[in-house]
Amino acid sequence: MLYKKLWIVLTLVFVGSFAVLLYYGGEIYQEKPPIPERIVTQSGEVIYTREDIEDGQNIWQRMGGQEVGSIWGHGSYVAPDWTADWLHRELVWILNSWSNTKYSMDYDRLSVEKQAELKALLKVEIRSNTYDKQTEEIVVSETRAEAIQALSDYYSKVFGDDPAMAVYREQIALPANTIASMADREKLSAFFFWASWSTSTNREGASITYTNNWPGEPLIDNVPTSSSLIWSIVSVILLIGGVGALAWYFAAQKGKEGQEDEHAAPLQDPLLAIKATPSMRATMKFFWIVTALIVVQVGLGALTAHYAVEGNSFYGIPLAEWFPYAVTRTWHQQLAIFWIATAWLATGLYIGPAVSGHEPKHQRLGVNVLFTCLLIIVVGSMVGEWAAVKGYIGNLSHNFYFGHQGFEYVDLGRVWQIFLTVGLFLWFFLMARAIWPALKKKGENRHLLTLFLIASVAIPVFYMPGLMWGQNTHLSISTYWRWWVVHLWVEGFFEVFAAVVIAFLFSRMGLIRVATATSSVLFSTIIFLFGGIIGTFHHLYFAGTPEGVLAFGAVFSALEVVPLLLIGFEAYENLKHKRAKAWVERYKWPIYFFVAVSFWNLLGAGVFGFLINPPIALYYMQGLNTTPLHAHTALFGVYGMLGIGLMLFCLRGLTGQRTWKTRLLRFSFWSMNIGLLLMGVTSLLPVGILQTIASMEHGMWYARSAEFLHENVMQNLVWFRAVGDTVFALGIVGLAWFIVGLKTGKSYLTQEKR
Repeated sequence: MLYKKLWIVLTLVFVGSFAVLLYYGGEIYQEKPPIPERIVTQSGEVIYTREDIEDGQNIWQRMGGQEVGSIWGHGSYVAPDWTADWLHRELVWILNSWSNTKYSMDYDRLSVEKQAELKALLKVEIRSNTYDKQTEEIVVSETRAEAIQALSDYYSKVFGDDPAMAVYREQIALPANTIASMADREKLSAFFFWASWSTSTNREGASITYTNNWPGEPLIDNVPTSSSLIWSIVSVILLIGGVGALAWYFAAQKGKEGQEDEHAAPLQDPLLAIKATPSMRATMKFFWIVTALIVVQVGLGALTAHYAVEGNSFYGIPLAEWFPYAVTRTWHQQLAIFWIATAWLATGLYIGPAVSGHEPKHQRLGVNVLFTCLLIIVVGSMVGEWAAVKGYIGNLSHNFYFGHQGFEYVDLGRVWQIFLTVGLFLWFFLMARAIWPALKKKGENRHLLTLFLIASVAIPVFYMPGLMWGQNTHLSISTYWRWWVVHLWVEGFFEVFAAVVIAFLFSRMGLIRVATATSSVLFSTIIFLFGGIIGTFHHLYFAGTPEGVLAFGAVFSALEVVPLLLIGFEAYENLKHKRAKAWVERYKWPIYFFVAVSFWNLLGAGVFGFLINPPIALYYMQGLNTTPLHAHTALFGVYGMLGIGLMLFCLRGLTGQRTWKTRLLRFSFWSMNIGLLLMGVTSLLPVGILQTIASMEHGMWYARSAEFLHENVMQNLVWFRAVGDTVFALGIVGLAWFIVGLKTGKSYLTQEKR
């Protein structure tokens, strides 16, 4: 009966949450910033066309898009946010034009009274919505048209090879001739103007802009909306209430458990009875690839971080000529997803036959085919992205399908996306057919296995939203679907999948009752998805979305944090499992990595995540180094540590009863965790805080400017990151050396090879 109630609640949460997500998806379609057919002057001269704007977006995507600065705050952090940068430069140009015409001097030399006069005129000029629905035109004044032309010339120099911009390009890690064609550079300016226009123009019939007044810009009174403040307060209140309610529930449940007999762990390791099947042994090669990708990914991360201080070289070596910032950052992020996903998928393939004791016909062949597909996707997508950024793929349609899509975490071309989707469904098929015999047996295991299959099928299903946008899809719409992938796939159902896997492993080891594991996982899935699904909206506050998105995102992203605040109990339980019996020592380091997952869930996902989740906070922090602080400590700290833990667990089974030498694992574990903490709190956090202060005082444009980021204090903080990075990298090298030693025999107490 308890299971039935939990399944009903889970179903209601799932259906209700996706109903809200889809409803507001429809609202975004209706209220997104319009793309005009033409942008014209008051005299009727055409400045840009819709085709120019859409081609400009494609050109931005081809050069790396969100890996080369950001648009609407989404993207990388070394180059400017181009929307905030364009907006501020346009405003200053117009003010100086008016000031010189009327007073024969620049705006900043005027008296306060005269500045106030021109600023009031500027606000009317910029924030008035001149989009005509009938003609589908945006009409701009002659002065603004001149400003657009001046800025187009400026950005043409930045993305071209003008020698006067060489120092600036070095500061923002942008190679000369990033966009070789003058015509393409002009179209890029069309896209920049439209994206900036969306941030500074009031919605029809409203007093706020399409991006809810983001970015902060004092010259036109772009300040947080009342909704941002109100819903931030509501989110904090709900967070406090949610923590109190969950703490009460948790205490009540523990009280009930205290009345039960203590569960006794078995005297011997039950997993030793599991004989590795051919397909289980075939998963070994996945873990070699995981290890190789971790090393390459961390190396690329070091190179990418270094470009923040030496934009086009690495300690004088001109690596950017072949591997510019846009390429290394793309690969760094994409490989993180690839190796983490590969570790988890390989774990699923290993567990399937282990659970059922059944090896389906041709299962090993299927595992090997999937492995081959994985290699093709990794290498093919990386080559395509490199070729696009380097300019070897000129055709915009070819780029969309084979090159660089320009969106973080889903940068790979559409053909590679489709290939990956097919591969994920193949993985689910292989795993499901192996588990099916166990699922047909009656017993409490069925509930846990059913949840395991649901979480597993969600992985390919919720990667499919990445196929929902096309080459010329509106930026608000593609952003909406992209976060379905990043949040629901990476931050959502992988989390459920991992929770089920860990619970299942511990129950199979006899360390917890199956009933306890099942009810615990069902309950944790409910509370996680209750906030997690609708919490997707916290990524969309300022992406041309209606205020309802802001309200739901603020409330439910706060509730996402609630289960993480009691994560310490999970860590304690994991440590308690380690001390259950002497034989559990074999699994010490996989369990320690699971404990690390709990720690980083609290700090990286919980504390650092909530730091930027409330609308009022994100208004000033979007696109600043507070975001990579959360990304590194949550993505690697939670999902990376979990992937390593699962990999070690499987390798422990695949290497039989031989005793591991664990000194290197001990060093690796502590080095990775200490290094990650140092990276965050000694560099990313202080840089992000200083940027936030600059954003509040001067505007987003200044917080992201090369002028501010290259001040001595900021550069010293960026350099200091090398300490944490080095400690962290040594841990990665130690882990890789240990895993290589499992093949050579050097990681065992005897030198004998397996």
